[in-house]
Amino acid sequence: MSSPTLSALVYAIRWEASEVVSVELRPATGEVEFPPFEAGSHINLHLPNGLSRSYSLCNSDAERGRYVVGVARDRNSRGGSLYVHQQLRVGSTVPIDPPRNNFKLDDAAPRSILVAGGIGVTPMFGMLQHLVAQGRPVEFIYCARSRKDAAFVDAIEALARAHAVPLTLHFDDEQSGPPYLHELLAGKGADSHYYCCGPTPMLNAFEEACAQLGWANTHIERFTAAPAPAAAPGSGFDVVCAKSGKTVPVPAGKSILDALTDAGLSPDCSCMEGVCGTCETAVIECDGELEHHDSVLTKSEKQAGKTMMICVSRCKGQRLVLDI
Repeated sequence: MSSPTLSALVYAIRWEASEVVSVELRPATGEVEFPPFEAGSHINLHLPNGLSRSYSLCNSDAERGRYVVGVARDRNSRGGSLYVHQQLRVGSTVPIDPPRNNFKLDDAAPRSILVAGGIGVTPMFGMLQHLVAQGRPVEFIYCARSRKDAAFVDAIEALARAHAVPLTLHFDDEQSGPPYLHELLAGKGADSHYYCCGPTPMLNAFEEACAQLGWANTHIERFTAAPAPAAAPGSGFDVVCAKSGKTVPVPAGKSILDALTDAGLSPDCSCMEGVCGTCETAVIECDGELEHHDSVLTKSEKQAGKTMMICVSRCKGQRLVLDI
């Protein structure tokens, strides 16, 4: 069961880069504090246009009186970032879900290497603030198309200077192209933990570089998921909903989430791409292999098959029983 939504006041909207605004939210119900959160967490904003979107928290997790998210204007927006940039106003209230964290820091790591690309800086900035406050060794690598596209860069530079954090800035327009991550990550040590959030090509390059260098302690967060492979003809199956007693057919080419919604059920959902974790559902029984297409569960969690993201994942069998 999902947690009740919180009522948030849009306290401030600020330009942070050429295509990025930050949205500062404060409690709208007279409460002084929001629920606590961990660095790397995100919240879901339920926008007045009916869409729900996930955004990473980028302020310090020591703060209790506000949540701050960064929102990049997506030229292919389906209405989420476009609404935030064009219609969301200071003084309005929006329902939000309590924070959840699919991108956790290992506080026991001897050193953390944070690699941010574009709007992927949002969770990394929050992680940087946390690690600095804890006095933990950290390095920060920030890549963007240009300085004007680099959200929070001035604040990151100031924080790095104040706490002697090694900082590498790579702007494509100044370096004649994208970063060579193999070179940037070389020599950082096998015992370090490596974190990356950014566009898909950068994440792929990060994973490749870490594999080549032998760095095993890697962590990534994707804002967009890789497309799932096309369903084969005849690959439909039935979902048995343990709580409601309904049996819902899921044809090839249709997600479990869409099939359940069309059947009159209301599963929790947000991103619809397998990256936020909102629709994570417990699996009670499956007579075949689960097809996981999300970017939330770890490899071991996918192998265990105890939960799945029903917006993108499927079943290769004929019958799937879910705790819904």
